[in-house]
Amino acid sequence: MSTHANAACEESEPAFLGCVEQFFDKAAAVSGVKSETLAAIKRVDAVLSVTFPIELENGKTEIVRGYRAQHSHHRLPVKGGIRYADEVDMQEVEALASLMTYKCAVVDVPFGGAKGGVAINPKKYSTRELERITRRFALELCQKNFIGPGIDVPAPDVGTGGREMSWIMDTYRQFNPTDINSAGCITGKPVNQGGVRGRTEATGLGVYYGVREFLKYDEVQKQTGLTGDIEGKRVVIQGFGNVGYWAAKFFEANGAKIVGVADQDCGIYNEQGINIDELQEYKSAKGVLGGYSSGTIVPESIKLIEAECDVLIPAALERQIGLKNVNRIKAKVIGEGANGPITPAAHDILVKNGRVVVPDLLLNAGGVCVSYFEWLKNISHIRFGRMNKKWDEQGKAQLLSLVEENAGRKLTVTERQQVIHGAEEHELVYSGLEDTMIKACEETRVTANEFGNIDYRTAAIANAIRKIAAVSEGSGSLFTNRG
Repeated sequence: MSTHANAACEESEPAFLGCVEQFFDKAAAVSGVKSETLAAIKRVDAVLSVTFPIELENGKTEIVRGYRAQHSHHRLPVKGGIRYADEVDMQEVEALASLMTYKCAVVDVPFGGAKGGVAINPKKYSTRELERITRRFALELCQKNFIGPGIDVPAPDVGTGGREMSWIMDTYRQFNPTDINSAGCITGKPVNQGGVRGRTEATGLGVYYGVREFLKYDEVQKQTGLTGDIEGKRVVIQGFGNVGYWAAKFFEANGAKIVGVADQDCGIYNEQGINIDELQEYKSAKGVLGGYSSGTIVPESIKLIEAECDVLIPAALERQIGLKNVNRIKAKVIGEGANGPITPAAHDILVKNGRVVVPDLLLNAGGVCVSYFEWLKNISHIRFGRMNKKWDEQGKAQLLSLVEENAGRKLTVTERQQVIHGAEEHELVYSGLEDTMIKACEETRVTANEFGNIDYRTAAIANAIRKIAAVSEGSGSLFTNRG
């Protein structure tokens, strides 16, 4: 959807990296952190730009360019996704790496931020060609010491998934055959390659948890006129990839009505609600949303974000709401499922107009949270729940037997199983993610209310800055003038 950026943004508005820096500067001004520390936090610690030749199946050779940025080494390893897209460049990678640092700090994940990109359209290549490109990029990262369990932990992003992560992990293992923690060098892997259950839906689930929490706050209800329940809320989703699909699915499962879904080719609007699984099946079969019959087609998909709704989830790409379209946004709550979908000037107008913006570094942090859980699983070498599931069930069964004896009634087999059921891995992951999001949302709310006149984005970034500063200053890792 990056082709729609000009439809949203004026030429005077900054590019993605400039947007991130403007948001940082605004939060830095209220953070109370020393200027020299702020300067150190803002800079990017390390960048890598590489080119390499790839032989295609037709016998031709193509030169591919890749990037990796490590924004902050205040905590190690650094973590961030790898994006495959034609438009990827170093500025975008630096912007995303910076956001990842602040995102990790906001949700108390002990990683620094990183990001990577390969400037290709993955749809133009065969599986064998993609594997060659991915392995060669991983080789470059290994040779430049930009990858490893204690250094840098790449993860999937747009255009990549578990398959690509497995290729990178295998390449790393070939260079480090004695590293018993090699599975921890990559997150977002398939479960059979050391991945964690719940990772696929994590970012979308985090989006749902975050919006749910903000709707509970009295001040948000007063500002928007909405009730505190998800049930009955009209939701528009922009971007029907992994994040958009799972966010829509969790909203729908909890009683919301998905009235609009936009993707690259077009949008679908239906005031009566869209069946998300049915729409996903159609897209899987056709590759596009165009032609879907249960709703009105919106040919210019970016226009769908202007539709009447209670909650808007921009889950596509950056700079989708700018000065050209911001005053036509009707949603009362905008939850940023994507990174950087709103420009600074547009954000200020939304806040002035009484809209509640739940920022990207908080709302879409579900992915990095569960990547952290996957990393913990890999370095501990054990599946979550393996050691205690049956023990928990036995303890619950004994307690339930005492209750049944005193109550004079025995539960049915189904009822009994529901009560004593021990948590599976994905349930523990969901629980950990939910607790993390509740705490991070509340911290953001407290900071915003403490200052009284700052928005939730500024509050979230200010919290991140304070946490990063505490680690950096406490460790003595900053170079400071001591007279």
